[in-house]
Amino acid sequence: MEDTTDVSLEDARELLIDLVSIPSPSGDEVEAAERLVDFFDAYGREAWIDEVGNVRAPADDVVLLTSHIDTVPGEIPVEVTSADETDVEREIAEETGEDILWGRGSVDATGPLAAMAAAAVRTGVSFVGVVGEETNSRGARYLVEDREEPGAVVNGEPSGATGITLGYRGFLAGTYVATSESGHTSRPEPNAIQHATNWWTGVEAAFEDDEYTAVFERVTAKPVDMNGGISDDGLSVEATLDVQLRIPPSLDAESVRETAEAGLEIGTVTWAEPIPPVMESPRTEVARAFRAAIRKEGSDPRLLRKTGTSDMNLYAGVWDCPMVTYGPGNSDLDHAPDERLSLVEFDRSVEILERVATTLHGGDD
Repeated sequence: MEDTTDVSLEDARELLIDLVSIPSPSGDEVEAAERLVDFFDAYGREAWIDEVGNVRAPADDVVLLTSHIDTVPGEIPVEVTSADETDVEREIAEETGEDILWGRGSVDATGPLAAMAAAAVRTGVSFVGVVGEETNSRGARYLVEDREEPGAVVNGEPSGATGITLGYRGFLAGTYVATSESGHTSRPEPNAIQHATNWWTGVEAAFEDDEYTAVFERVTAKPVDMNGGISDDGLSVEATLDVQLRIPPSLDAESVRETAEAGLEIGTVTWAEPIPPVMESPRTEVARAFRAAIRKEGSDPRLLRKTGTSDMNLYAGVWDCPMVTYGPGNSDLDHAPDERLSLVEFDRSVEILERVATTLHGGDD
């Protein structure tokens, strides 16, 4: 009988290209999820789509390989350019000597997703493709409540084939709302728009750090949307300000929220459920397995801390098991109009993930 776990690198590349070719912005992941289920079915693995849209393929829970199915919006023509391309717009293929896949999600995070699916079938470990990571992480939030804690977690995000991400900052989003009486603009009293901008100026000042503090160790405060003006009835001025704050591991969401509200005198702020920061030890068994696997490939492992936030933050907040984030791709190309992935790097990441899963299972590394 043919070995149903024998996923070749060509098969893995085919899955990757198919998934990148299927638009899967947050909220529209169904077609890509069905392609993943078909992939597992073809290799004799049970897989299904759960009630929130995650693809579940449970198996040996010594390690859970998980990445997100959704991408940010944006159409990038999907194509593979080879190392002998002469098109000046694709000169990167010549420069690197590698085949390059262009397309939305190739880096964030369909590359890691496809590599993990292939490695999960090869090694017989558990896999979940989650939905909604780019918006509200609804897939990961559901997952931690719906399944038991695995032995370890490898979360899929681009780190490069030799990078191991151990830390992410947390995330806190809020909406400020204020209303003031309308009046002639010659009056000196501040209106709701000024109240909003004054509050936010104070927040930025409260979290200001010197230039020598690493970004990962800072609170980054950013306004992301603002609306304001005369109300429909003409009797008041209204202002709404949406804000986001990134939280370093040295702080927690409650202390950041208290600092942000300390200077609040007029208006109210409604906060969304926060995502806690995470900083994993480089000495866990899963981190050691990655270092050994990367060295087996003849490369030096790199330990990374990311200034953004990922689903690993949510997993670490609920599950008390070792975890890292890993995946092929240059994170500088996340969400970029020229998002692209080296297929040679993708192949290497499949092999590294297979080695890691085998090591954690107690096999030869």
